[in-house]
Amino acid sequence: MIVDSMENVELFSSEGKGRGLKAAKEFCAGDVIFAEPAYAAVVFDSLTAHVCHTCFKRQEKLQRCGQCKFAHYCDRTCQKDAWTNHKSECSAIKKNGKTPNENIRLAARIMWRIEREGTGLSEGCLVSIDDLQNHVDNFGEEERKELTADVQTFIDFWPPSSQQFGMQYISHIFGVINCNGFTLSDQRGLQAVGVGIFPNLCLVNHDCWPNCTVVFNNGKIELRSLGKICKGEELSVSYVDFLNLREERRQQLKGQYYFDCTCEHCTKGLKEDLMLAVNDENKPSQGVVKEVIQFTKDTMEKISKARSEGAYHEVVKLCRECLKKQEPVLADSNIYMLRIMSLASEVLSYLQNFEEAAEYARKMVEGFLKLYHPNNAQLGMAVMRAGVTHWHAGLIEVGHSMICKAYAILLVTHGPTHPITKDLEAMRIQSEMELRMFKENEYVYYKMREAALKNQPIHVMPEPSSNTTPNSIFHKKQ
Repeated sequence: MIVDSMENVELFSSEGKGRGLKAAKEFCAGDVIFAEPAYAAVVFDSLTAHVCHTCFKRQEKLQRCGQCKFAHYCDRTCQKDAWTNHKSECSAIKKNGKTPNENIRLAARIMWRIEREGTGLSEGCLVSIDDLQNHVDNFGEEERKELTADVQTFIDFWPPSSQQFGMQYISHIFGVINCNGFTLSDQRGLQAVGVGIFPNLCLVNHDCWPNCTVVFNNGKIELRSLGKICKGEELSVSYVDFLNLREERRQQLKGQYYFDCTCEHCTKGLKEDLMLAVNDENKPSQGVVKEVIQFTKDTMEKISKARSEGAYHEVVKLCRECLKKQEPVLADSNIYMLRIMSLASEVLSYLQNFEEAAEYARKMVEGFLKLYHPNNAQLGMAVMRAGVTHWHAGLIEVGHSMICKAYAILLVTHGPTHPITKDLEAMRIQSEMELRMFKENEYVYYKMREAALKNQPIHVMPEPSSNTTPNSIFHKKQ
């Protein structure tokens, strides 16, 4: 059941964190605590012609707005639903003759809504846009320059006929977007496609080992419980990917959200020993470990360059060289080894070298299971990809096992109605049927599989991209 009202939560003053939300009742794993539509949202600049501006679904063919020629929609229904938010934007784009960037568009949509409703406090919201944190006072010199440029671009774009806002208020809105803009994903949760403001979500504080997760589903964000939450317990989400060292997480949180993390995992350095574990059998010296970690960092930079150029065979070569150096020195849960294995598996899958990809994926999942919360969404997605890779490699038993594991995690983190969970359920049923066939007659199974793959084009893995599922839930301006 999706809960749109905020009766399940209470606003309170969280010690050392400011405002926070706590549970008004007990929750179990997978419960939706609340669902919230965006106050305002926009599609990323790079995807405006590929993603619907209303429902944020990726579509092959979209209908373009006949007036501004900028906005794109699935169909007439989406276009009609968008008109309240798009009307003023459409007129401004036509008058300007060009479209501003996503930050300017989002700020404009927020202020047009405030103009329409006469207030920044919308129905169902516990907090007004006016009262959200902007952290403008914490901006560094470079951020202040960008803010000044954004404000000026906004003023040039904003129609004289619309309600006029002061420079300070416009700066406040850009500050809110900077630290509270939530990254929206496509319908299957596999690609970041836009950014939106969700006032109630902004009240949920960070913890590196949280009790909740956030997912974008059917046009709304859902705050979902990862396990049992008692009445009165503070609700938390992780603003960043846990699969980083404590200092890396703290640095990212300080740089993007302007606070020092004091959660238990950061304070006590929990899981840090596993993330930096070395190969016990070989007992390498500190000097050797340091050398291998530096080699990995240098390799990651080379891999990033090769990926950006589409040189995927070069990426595989770099990964193999790095893993050869890592294996005698680092343990299988070491974060530097896991990063390389993840890259190797992803790129090899894209190149359809599934057997080697499956081997790296299996080791990667084993490491992830030691580090992540058992109901972590990114763990679920990684296990799902590993299961699909094993299926492609013809390793049906391990593949089916991983697909079942991923399905169990995603039932909690995404829920049974999310498109990716539905896809996974179909995969689980198919792999279960194939596994039964495999156990009855292995030879016949492989013959049938071979014939099926010949008649039907093999599902090619998507091209590795930097615009995949984000590592932080909030969108930072690039």
